[in-house]
Amino acid sequence: MASCRRLSGAGLREVLGPAQGLLFDCDGVLWAGERAVPGAPELLERLRRSGKAALFVSNNSRRSVAELERRFSRLGFRGVRAEHVFSSALCSALFLRQRLLGGGGNGSGAGRVFVLGGEGLRGEVRDAGLRLAGEGEPASGEPVRAVLVGYDDQFTFAKLAQACGYLRDPQCLLVATDPDPWHPLSDGQRTPGTGSLTAAVETASGRKALVVGKPNTYMFDCIVERFGVDPSRTLMVGDRLETDILFGKNCGLATILTLTGVSRLEEAQAYMASDSAAAKDLVPNYYVDSIADLIPGLDE
Repeated sequence: MASCRRLSGAGLREVLGPAQGLLFDCDGVLWAGERAVPGAPELLERLRRSGKAALFVSNNSRRSVAELERRFSRLGFRGVRAEHVFSSALCSALFLRQRLLGGGGNGSGAGRVFVLGGEGLRGEVRDAGLRLAGEGEPASGEPVRAVLVGYDDQFTFAKLAQACGYLRDPQCLLVATDPDPWHPLSDGQRTPGTGSLTAAVETASGRKALVVGKPNTYMFDCIVERFGVDPSRTLMVGDRLETDILFGKNCGLATILTLTGVSRLEEAQAYMASDSAAAKDLVPNYYVDSIADLIPGLDE
């Protein structure tokens, strides 16, 4: 059972020493808005020099992987390439390619995908070889085979109605990039997340969405397929108990909560004291105030 222990001193080397690599969430872990968390770029550089892999798993579906790569560079993180980044947008596109194309083909006979989301998500779907509803000239009778719900700050009643129309076909998939109900803003306010929009589509259509992002394990399946990581020697570092920490638990990874983002230590302690088995799955193995606190556990 996870113990939610502060990771410091000799414990740092005990935990980090055997690890082959670490998975990091991005928002609230590596950066907040357009500012890197102090010490985060140095941590990634130290991991690289120590021969430990650093990979990135983000439920943010607003940006393409190429955009995220540029953001890493802009915020001072050196050496992070697109192939190291697994976003809910990318993994949702890969999931739909598997379901609609069987992993191959050019999308011409697979039907189309109706996307509730921005250009970052739409671009990943295109790059996966799939065709978008509303773009180009559809083939005669070409059906919409999937509705994909991501973060959409232009969400409207008309889009909701259109999605529900497609979902009357029982063969049309309903897929969500992630379950995040809201996202924090820099002024302390919140903005609705994909989970809120997905709930609207589910309620209006009477359908239940397949959710690709954390805490579900599909993103980890993508990582294992590309890099062959060993779960027993991989750590998950995140700021959100209900997604990042549960994702680590579901994937068989030891977990580290960082307190620079959404979840508070008191929440983790309350889950640990709960009699609910589901609540205990949200308890991290360890916590740190910031990921910069991990640096002393790495070799120079």
